[in-house]
Amino acid sequence: MQVEVERRGAVAVLRFSNPPVNTQSVHGVGVIANAFAGLVADPGVAGIVVSGGARIFSAGAQITEFDGDPSKIDANRAMIEAIERSDKPVAAAINGACLGGGLELALACHHRVASEGAKIGLTEVTLGVLPGGGGTQRLPRLVGAKAGLELMLSGRILTAAQARDAGIVDGLVTGDAEAAAIALLQGGAPVRRTGEMPVPADLAEALAAARPRSLAARRIVACVEAIGTHDFAGGLKVEAELFSELLGSAESRGLRHAFFGRRIAARVPGLGEVKPRRIGTVAVIGGGLMGTGIALSLLNAGIKVTLVEPRADALDKARASIAKTILRDVEKGRIDAATADARVGALTGAADIDAAADADLLIEAVFEDMDVKRQVFTGMERVARPDAILASNTSTLDLDAIAAFTATPERVVGLHFFSPANVMKLLEVVRGAKTSPETLATAMAFGKAIGKSAVAVGVCDGFVGNRMFEEYLRQAWFLLEEGALPAQLDGALKRWGMAMGPVAVMDLAGQDIGWSIRKRRALEQPDRPYSKIPDLVCELGRFGQKTGAGFYRYPDGRTAEPDPEIDALILAESARLGIERRAISDAEIVERCIYALINEGAKILGEGIAYRPVDVDVVYLDGYGFPGERGGPMYFADQIGLTQVLERIAQFAAGRNGWAWTPAPLLVELARTDRNFASLDAANL
Repeated sequence: MQVEVERRGAVAVLRFSNPPVNTQSVHGVGVIANAFAGLVADPGVAGIVVSGGARIFSAGAQITEFDGDPSKIDANRAMIEAIERSDKPVAAAINGACLGGGLELALACHHRVASEGAKIGLTEVTLGVLPGGGGTQRLPRLVGAKAGLELMLSGRILTAAQARDAGIVDGLVTGDAEAAAIALLQGGAPVRRTGEMPVPADLAEALAAARPRSLAARRIVACVEAIGTHDFAGGLKVEAELFSELLGSAESRGLRHAFFGRRIAARVPGLGEVKPRRIGTVAVIGGGLMGTGIALSLLNAGIKVTLVEPRADALDKARASIAKTILRDVEKGRIDAATADARVGALTGAADIDAAADADLLIEAVFEDMDVKRQVFTGMERVARPDAILASNTSTLDLDAIAAFTATPERVVGLHFFSPANVMKLLEVVRGAKTSPETLATAMAFGKAIGKSAVAVGVCDGFVGNRMFEEYLRQAWFLLEEGALPAQLDGALKRWGMAMGPVAVMDLAGQDIGWSIRKRRALEQPDRPYSKIPDLVCELGRFGQKTGAGFYRYPDGRTAEPDPEIDALILAESARLGIERRAISDAEIVERCIYALINEGAKILGEGIAYRPVDVDVVYLDGYGFPGERGGPMYFADQIGLTQVLERIAQFAAGRNGWAWTPAPLLVELARTDRNFASLDAANL
């Protein structure tokens, strides 16, 4: 941490710097505190501006320093409290991000001025903790209990204008916030301590309305409740105690693994100093549901898009869908009309692939059929610039075979978006056998630029996510044969934490998609059979929500209702197979489905399809609704203990369809040598 002091008459600017995001390390806050104390003691200083510089205020405390010793945050608290206690007026000059502990520091200042590009929020709940530097006590006093709770419970990040409207910042400026903060103090702004503000008038109402779902959320509510039962110092003590509790919780450890895991997954081993190319224009080939979603995702990221679709009706439908979605964002207040107009204006529709000639990147998003892919890639290579990247959105097909359709396989890469592409965070970046380091680096940087969690994966059937999901589904369908019903299956996994159960997921995605894949794999892998139950459902024309019925009925098009007809179909199939149905516990459902993910994930790691266990975790966290507090399937396996996981897999292997439970060699080796998946993460940073 570096601190510099600049004098502007009687106003001193205390500017701290700890690149890249100005985190408040234990050592750094001591440096800030000492410099601040010197300015308070200086009789020539009448007011103090606290600034993180022109680019960023602060992304908060360095939470990794507190692991095992929550008391280390006391240095942050002491600094923050010293700033608020100052008898000289203090103003925070907020440029760029002001998050977590950064905002807690700003809340302790007597005034806050922000530049238009500032981003402001208390995001600690996303890490399974609470604001531990006085945020739970100061923010509700400043903006009201309802608004304060909403921000802390959601972890939402506000724009500068939203923060001003909420009352968090006092002023908003177009340029550098420092100059405005200096002018504010030179104009005689008084000392105004946030901690001395009265108990918010809406405290009781806000507490009654709060619906905290996670452990961290419940503790945040408890801290805000303390505003009404304790004085300010007592409230800070409650906050400190509950922060320490949360820091050691399993929920927080899992969420922190997820948070830092996304950073690790973004770094591809071996790329070193390879410089990615800039992607400014993209052509999306295919105007179906996926192509439309990809185009929308890119437009939302400020990228110019040419959408190529030879069918005039499909192109019109895609353009109308994109415009409708962008307009809905305006109606919901997510963007303004000018931004919407810019996004719509950045879209060009075309019937001929020649329109893609000037694109930096061409993304194929057509039907999952090799002959169709061949035709498209032949056309893409014909029109593309020699330096353009050719990408496929295939979800299961062999990328190396697709790359072989071209004379330049080094510029071919997989970009596997997840549906709906404009919503889902995950992007599997598939490296082919001949994909060049520059192409891979550019694809990873592109994923980050469009706001995705980009994870590099290798070539195999289904890559990482869908290959693992196949084994998850295999167990789900076998469980239906043996005694479970759809509602119990989905309910057990949702209660465990999955965003959706497997039956509901496939009803949403389209049961016909899985049917098509099973038909292909039945020919390719005859020794790995599936349950016939989902095929029987498809044979009835029940493909899920889009047809009004799948495993469930959808009378209003969206809400799932159990269907006695499907329950009867399942029971009849069990009888046909000669299976005596039994009561299956929720615990068995969870174990068989989740352990199937773990085992297949270990096989993928052993084959080198994924670089690290944490990469697998990020795929499942951001693409398949795996609960963040459980950290991902490989992290979760470590928490159980790999020996215990392997013992349970052996028990499943002794039962019906035991062939599906061949243990991964890597899992066996790690258990034998008393190691875990985390040791592989540490070895491949």
